[in-house]
Amino acid sequence: MKLTMWTYEGPPHVGAMRIAASMKGVHYVLHAPQGDTYADLLFTMIERRQSRPPVTYTTFQARDLAGSTADVFKTACRDAVERFQPDALLVGASCTAELLQDDPAGLARTLDVGIPVVPLELPSYQKKEAWGAAETFYRLVRNFAGGRERPTEIAPNSCNILGPSALGFRNRDDVTEICRLLAANGIDVRVVAPLGATVADLARLPEAAFNIVLYPEIGDSAARYLKKTFGMPFVSTVPIGIGATRTFLAEVRALAGLPSDQPVGEAEDRATWYSRSIDSNYLTNKRVFVFGDATHAIAAARIAARELGFKVCGLGTYMREFAREVREAAEEFGVEALISDDHLDVEQAIIDARPELVLGTQMERHIAKRLRVPCAVISSPVHVQDFPARYSPQMGFEGANVIFDSWVHPLMMGLEEHLLQMFRDDFEFNDGAQASHLHGHAPEATVSVAETTEADVAVMAEAPAADAAWTPDAERELKKIPFFVRGKARRNTEIFAARKGIRPITVETLYDAKAHFAR
Repeated sequence: MKLTMWTYEGPPHVGAMRIAASMKGVHYVLHAPQGDTYADLLFTMIERRQSRPPVTYTTFQARDLAGSTADVFKTACRDAVERFQPDALLVGASCTAELLQDDPAGLARTLDVGIPVVPLELPSYQKKEAWGAAETFYRLVRNFAGGRERPTEIAPNSCNILGPSALGFRNRDDVTEICRLLAANGIDVRVVAPLGATVADLARLPEAAFNIVLYPEIGDSAARYLKKTFGMPFVSTVPIGIGATRTFLAEVRALAGLPSDQPVGEAEDRATWYSRSIDSNYLTNKRVFVFGDATHAIAAARIAARELGFKVCGLGTYMREFAREVREAAEEFGVEALISDDHLDVEQAIIDARPELVLGTQMERHIAKRLRVPCAVISSPVHVQDFPARYSPQMGFEGANVIFDSWVHPLMMGLEEHLLQMFRDDFEFNDGAQASHLHGHAPEATVSVAETTEADVAVMAEAPAADAAWTPDAERELKKIPFFVRGKARRNTEIFAARKGIRPITVETLYDAKAHFAR
């Protein structure tokens, strides 16, 4: 086992908590020692929920190990039902309690609490959070939808939406946007689950004509079960981006038996025009590195390459269960997929790819900040700032508008920083200049010999080793290049100098290399 400061996914019982926190009338009793209650913070602090998640911990202590921790679990279950009066009870163990082998699933079968009890067997040392969420949702669907009779007459334009959950990246706003878009196109959404659903809603799932899987990481298993059991087809195209949203609506309308006319809502698309405008020429062929959960990473790579004119220089995911899908997507862009849950591997891949924009998780935000590369967060895990109070979907035509702003603005801010650096010695823009409307010509800034010496020392300290040494003048000239392409400029110049046998690298070498690679 490798010790790390960061993990992209928690253990599977955190995934079960996400499903319990998503639904109404479902309570989760977690067999866990004192100290394993940290997961509450994910919902109350990061997602900013108005109440703590519906979870009861047994919180057994060291002294309880001398007795029966199984009795502690049974008591916690009875107390939770009496206090919260849920419609259904989930029971399971945390990764630490799993070592005790108390078997919460077996113990739950001996309880007579008067409500359905769904036992969860989540192998904490083999699986992770997203799998735990998918398994929990599947178990709930199987328990409450399984065995139901499918109506003989079902409206062909009726559907369910599967997959959105608590702690999901912009899931709340995505559901609002997609429900609105579907309604405008004549589609009747019967149930959204697990987010906001009840046990009774799960029982009504077979009453719709088909299902829509918005988030395969969580909804795919349940959708496949419903298809096998009730013959319900499902749409798995994720409507992130203009092209994917058009394809999604075409598939939905086909399943609903509606004519294949131009879908309603496309007039809201502003991202397409913006990306074709003259101002966006600056964005063409910008190198972008993409990493996140499988759904958002694949969608982001396709939007970047097909809709914004970027060049995908890296694509990866931390979800090994979806490695095949990510590898297939990576082949489209001529890159090798990175399948890893080690943030140090991701950091090294970003350094090697030398991107001008990073699209990733909260961890990639930290990595990009250290590397001075613009970054936009596209996927969980995220921090509190990625649960905004404003309406900010990622799906549908409005989601494409939000994505355009979120991705392009970091690059534009990088250009602005470059312009400020470029004109930092201008009489009107330097730090010593007075306000231009008060004084037509600012006094010339004076630089002391001591300041110059210190700057030269700093430059020399940052210079590479002897095999690729730069003169102080060349280093200063290099820093005038935008920081998001500076690494590429340095690399190309060093390659040029090595080929020509030039050492040290001077300002003339820098410009000769620029002319060479511009041919």
